[in-house]
Amino acid sequence: MTKVKIEKVLVLGAGKVGSTVADMIAEYHRLPVTLADVRPGRGDENDPLVQRIALDVESIEDLRTTLRAHSVVINCLPFFLAQRVATEAAACGVHYFDLTEDVAATKAIREISKTATSVLMPQSGLAPGVIGMLGGYLASRFDELYDLRLRVGALTRNATNSLRYNFTWSIDGVINEYCNPCDAIVNGQLVSVQPMEGHETFTLDAEAFEAFNTSGGLGTLCETLEGKVRNLDYKTIRYPGHRDAMNFLLHDLRLIERRDLLRQVLEHAVPHSREDVVILFASASGMRNGRFEQETRVGRVFGAPLRGKDRTAIELTTAAGVVGVFELLRQGQLPAHGFVGQEQAPLGQFLATKVGHYYQGLGVASFAPAPRPKGEPAHA
Repeated sequence: MTKVKIEKVLVLGAGKVGSTVADMIAEYHRLPVTLADVRPGRGDENDPLVQRIALDVESIEDLRTTLRAHSVVINCLPFFLAQRVATEAAACGVHYFDLTEDVAATKAIREISKTATSVLMPQSGLAPGVIGMLGGYLASRFDELYDLRLRVGALTRNATNSLRYNFTWSIDGVINEYCNPCDAIVNGQLVSVQPMEGHETFTLDAEAFEAFNTSGGLGTLCETLEGKVRNLDYKTIRYPGHRDAMNFLLHDLRLIERRDLLRQVLEHAVPHSREDVVILFASASGMRNGRFEQETRVGRVFGAPLRGKDRTAIELTTAAGVVGVFELLRQGQLPAHGFVGQEQAPLGQFLATKVGHYYQGLGVASFAPAPRPKGEPAHA
């Protein structure tokens, strides 16, 4: 195992997730971080580890100059900028991570990675991301795998409107996953299924939820497990009633054909909330030691402070996903170059990283309890 020497990290995108990634690297790895954005905002001018700079990635020359001064770039910009940044990172020999759920961007990055001397690892957040690691881990525990069901929800803890939803992360990301085709494996065949379909209801700890198909959550897991599982799908968890309300907007009002207008409607009508919870649920069934068995993992994550700032559950889980695999790169536990899928990172090793404790409940390694606000119940 050869460790990778990393002296300075570039984080692109100074939004809530990007700034959480920068602070998490500073807190757990004590490395200098450059947090870059076209509007970087104001941070702590006396922060010895996180420096904010203005950078427009549309300027290829400026982007290349900034990349060459760093060992690693973590791209937290919108999905439509992923291919641009990955192309330049590969050209500069800089290791690249991102959080995108966009399937087309990931396919493009995979092509770029064929000649790359550095690691290119897109889809390294929560879903796609850690959920892929969890799926790969559960799949490995069966002699013959029948069904693998992966569910993730970033939910407000107080859903009081008719949509039963508040935004806890990117509006553009939600629209993208609700409108684009979804990968799945059905009866052993890799297929494309429609978003918002496959509706189901279930309970966890006596609380009712629904789930339905959304795009991008599986990352490259379908390709990895093709021929090894009968049925594999990914669905987003929401409170009951949300899917019907969104289906009315998308299909009855045909706003799926006018995404800019859909964004305006949602931004105007649906509030953002920092009172959130992230739920992960995974279930696998198949043959093991000659017997038909099922195995499940459930995790709940709440918000907590980081470097003196309150962070939401979605900020912490998304940031921990990419910072965890960044640590595995430093430790030499990832391939040395080229494309890396999230399921290539062993779940046990990920949970043993300095940020693995945020995913308590997935039950593979021994790690410290995830922090939670006072008065919150213990994680499932």
